[in-house]
Order: sequence, then structure tokens, then C-alpha cells
Amino acid sequence: MPERADPAPALRLEAVRHHFRLGKRAVVALDAVTAEAAAGRVTGLIGPDGAGKTTLMRLIAGLLRPQSGRIAVLGTDVAADPLAVQARLGYMPQRFGLYEDLGVAENLDLYADLQGVVPSERAARYAELLHMTGLGPFTSRMAGRLSGGMKQKLGLACTLVRPPELLLLDEPTVGVDPVSRRELWQIIDHLTRAAGMTVLFSTAYLDEAERCDHVLLLHEGRLLGQGPPGDFTAAMAGRSYRATAGIGRRHLQARLAAAPGVIDAVIQGGGVRVVTAAPAPPPMPRDITLRPVPARFEDGFVARLRERTPLAPRAAPVIAASAGAEPAGEVITVAHLTRRFGSFVAVDDVTFSVARGEIFGLLGANGAGKSTTFRMLCGLLPPTAGSLRVAGFDLRYAAAAARGRIGYMAQKFSLYGDLSVGQNLRFFASAYRLAGARRRARIAWAEAEFELARLREATARDLPLGYKQRLALACALMHEPDILFLDEPTSGVDPLARREFWRRITELAERGVTVLVTTHFMEEAEYCDRLVIMAQGRVLAAGEPEAIKAAARSPALPDPTMEDAFIAVIGKAA
Repeated sequence: MPERADPAPALRLEAVRHHFRLGKRAVVALDAVTAEAAAGRVTGLIGPDGAGKTTLMRLIAGLLRPQSGRIAVLGTDVAADPLAVQARLGYMPQRFGLYEDLGVAENLDLYADLQGVVPSERAARYAELLHMTGLGPFTSRMAGRLSGGMKQKLGLACTLVRPPELLLLDEPTVGVDPVSRRELWQIIDHLTRAAGMTVLFSTAYLDEAERCDHVLLLHEGRLLGQGPPGDFTAAMAGRSYRATAGIGRRHLQARLAAAPGVIDAVIQGGGVRVVTAAPAPPPMPRDITLRPVPARFEDGFVARLRERTPLAPRAAPVIAASAGAEPAGEVITVAHLTRRFGSFVAVDDVTFSVARGEIFGLLGANGAGKSTTFRMLCGLLPPTAGSLRVAGFDLRYAAAAARGRIGYMAQKFSLYGDLSVGQNLRFFASAYRLAGARRRARIAWAEAEFELARLREATARDLPLGYKQRLALACALMHEPDILFLDEPTSGVDPLARREFWRRITELAERGVTVLVTTHFMEEAEYCDRLVIMAQGRVLAAGEPEAIKAAARSPALPDPTMEDAFIAVIGKAA
């Protein structure tokens, strides 16, 4: 009996090229990309910021026309008949247009109207979508009052009101906590298995890329690799190690990052995870022990990109601690902190302290109260009850004085999008009352340290996300603060940019700057000296990352990751 032929690919790209102008610069977004996506499968689209992922999705959706090449969706040429293609696909962009003043059901009605779903078919479709997303009990709640994870699930439901044959998801899990991410993936698995839908999934989370059937790796508009995730992992056999030594993790990471033959070094547990350029351990000093560990997909991703962007050693500190900083001891003290909004308790009797030079993490599901806690610590929001001391100041009476010692990097890009990079730097230097030679020196430092000089005239809104992050951090550090607050600073940023970001942050901590950070990347929690996990405004767990992971250990989970521990803590409380 002859073998059954594979179905025709749902998506075919043939030498697709696209470019545009960013100010005075010509940017090549896609350069001769040729690839396919199999029908009924999940294809992952990965790559650093500015790789061309969003541009490619907009081209596939018929929202842009390529300068050359051909895109066929379900056998139809997109350039020849974009409306026919749009009638058969669903597209959820990074900033999906929910109407926050409308309820869940009203948003579904609006998108059903836009997509031409006849009224007689809506009730059954809504019931299926609400059950699949778990939004059934919240149909009358305003979209603006949903948590981040629930908003993403509502956006997906609105995209699926008319069942598409091809679903384009552009980083749908950015800013979403690990529990909600798993729920979204359960929905995607259901769509592909039960409905036979084809999914093209762009993501900044490499553990999600590993769940895809096939991945496409883009870099600077070019296709660097494609294939099953296992192929990327298999190519890294014998190149992954765990390093330990009798020194602190940060010092060990810095030494290994500068070692010949090492292309990646990230803090993990009590040691450092190392990836080498060749399948053999490089020579190491006697005080450093290397133990082989299994390769993972992320190793293959990093290795391919490091071939083009080598890991550069850092020769100078990012910042020196201010002369007025406390020599030691606690610089942040929170006792029985509570914040109410009417009858809603956003933060409920929270207590913790942070020492000078410590990296302290606030983890929690969307809506746990992390950002509200941050705003109170920055003096931007008064507490309902409890006490707050930051840099020696009681925030009830000296919030302005405390703010002068604080740098703050907000959850969303909070700079001025219509201003250029240079104008943003000058504005924040003035806002922090820097003048004369010191103002010029700090702006020059920011441009050199964060490689922003060549982008001085670029509009901030048009920067790739990784450079927006660099600019935001540069502005937060302009006045050389003693304390740095980071509210989900790497949300949506690619793995290489996250590594560079954390190299800077660990340098800051080594020089005495205190760092308080929230994050949904559980691997980033490994960089914290201590952390707390919050839910519904309360602290559920506190301690060192290794202790929290140890508490989640069980016969079924002998070596839990930080994400496993987080989900266990949240699940136990629920």
C-alpha cells in the first residue's frame, strides 16, 4: 500500500523580502526568507528583537505587501487576493484591540459583528469559547478589570469568534504569568488537536518554542535555522555544563562569561549554567568545577545567535553606588503594608525587608498586587495602612526625598515616544536636576554604556523593544540612584537582550545598588538573592530561590524548576 502523502503546507514563503525606513536609516526587515508551515501543526517563530517576526506576520495577514517574493496561505497568493486570505485566517497582534470599557460578552459581540458572524451561530460559538478560556463566570466584567492573563484569553477568544484555518499569534504570552501561560497553551493544543487548526506562534519564551512542532529562527531579517526543536537541542550535545566554585554566583558568572570557549553563562540555582563553543569542556581554573548537564533548546538558540553576536566581556562597571548610600543593613523595610481601593484589597498585610546590594524579587500571578506594592514603595501611591521606609526615609512624610534616591523602570515603556533618544536622555537628566558638566557626562555615559549614540536622533517609539529597554534603564540610572525598582523590565524582550540586561543588574548589585524586581520569567528569579511569591495581595512564600524550589520537591517532581515551584505555591493557595 503506498504511503499517504503529507498535506500541502498551510503557509509557504518564497524568497520574501521587505524593507522600510526608520528616520534616515534603511532597515531590512526580511531578507530572502523561504520556509513552510505544515497544516494542522504549531510552527514557532523566534528571534531577537528587530529580527522581523512582526513584519512577517503582517505580510502573511495581507496588511503589508512584500517588495519581492511570494507568500501563499492555504494555496492563495496573499498579494493577489489579500481579502480571500483574511477571510480564512485569524490574527492576534501584540497589542490586541480589546475595548476596556466594554464587558467580556460585549467584546465578543463587537468582534462577531466585525467578522460577519451571523446571530444564529453566536450563542453556541460563545459557549465553546467561554468554556475553553475559562471566562464563563466573567461575561459581564469590564475588560479593563480583567487580569493580564484573562485579557489575553479574551483577545484570543475574540480572534476565534469566526473559526480560522490559520491562526497567527504574535507573542500572546508577553507579560502573562506562568499559570496563565500554561492555560493559553492548553487552548492552543486543543485548537490543533480537535479543530485541526494551523498555528504560527511568535514568542520570546524559549520553553514555549520547545513545545512547537517546528520552529523558524530569524535574525536581522534572515532565516538562521528551521526544523523540529529537538534538532536544535541535539546539535548541542556535550556543550552544556553546570559550574560551581567556592565564590558567589555573581562573581562566578562574571568569570565564566569572560572565559575563552564559553558562549553563554547564566545563574541557575547555586551555580552557573555554561554553554561552550565546542563539544568539550574548556580549560578552567582549579577552583571551578564543571559537571555535564543535558542540553536544552535554549542552548541551540543562543549558540546560533552567538555566532553572529559574540559575548563581549565588560571592562568597566555600569555605575558606582552613590556616596551617600548606607554602608550596610536594610534599605527597604515594609511592615504590614495594606492598600485598599474602595472595598477591594489590592495589597493585604505584606511584610518584608531588603538589604543594601541585594536583588529582591516580587513574584506573583497577574493581579497579585506586585505593581501596587511597587507604586507605594516609589512614593507614587499612599498606603492605606502599614509602614514603609526606603533609603532611611518614612514614605508617609518624606516621599519626595526618598524618590531622589530611587531609579524606577516601569512595566510598560514609559518614556516619551514622540521624542528622540537624545531628547529623552536630556529630559530625564533635567528632571533629576542634573546640570552643567555632570549632566553632559551622564548623558555621554548613557549613550556609550547602552550603545545609544548611533540612535540619538531616532524616535523612541520606533526603537526595537530591546533598545527601548536600554533607553528606559539608562534614564532610570541617570542620577546614579542607590535603589532601583524594576517592574517586569524584560517583558517581551528576547533571551539575548535579557542576558545583557541581567549582566548590568548584577554589576549594579555588586557595587552596592539595591534592586527590587518583578518578573514573569521564572528563570530570572534565579538571579534574586531572596524573593516573595504573592497572590491576591498576600505573601504566600518567601526565602531564597533554592529554598522555595526545595519546598516543591516531591517523588513526582524530584528536581523542580522555579516555574514548577511557583505553580505549586499558587496552586496550593488556590
